[in-house]
Amino acid sequence: MKGWFVSAVCALGSTAVFASLPPPTPQQAEAAALAKAKTAYADKVGAYKLCLAINSVASKYRTAGTPPPGTCADPGPFVPPTTTAAAPAAPAPAAAPVKK
Repeated sequence: MKGWFVSAVCALGSTAVFASLPPPTPQQAEAAALAKAKTAYADKVGAYKLCLAINSVASKYRTAGTPPPGTCADPGPFVPPTTTAAAPAAPAPAAAPVKK
């Protein structure tokens, strides 16, 4: 009973903390995008290596007349995401003086 109460209080407290965080700066957003791309690439490389391992084991135990294991898609080299730096906005034209 006490554990549930503590968990509920912590959950509600953490929600309030996350709600008050400021938006990320452009540098933080760029770093987050790069980290996300690196993680996605690491997942692709891991899947490729797993595919190679599965195929090597399947080739060892393959019997005559069965089709060979499927091919693995090489993920290629890592390409970082392009950063689209927002161009500074052009200043608004000055208002023309009013003639009387």
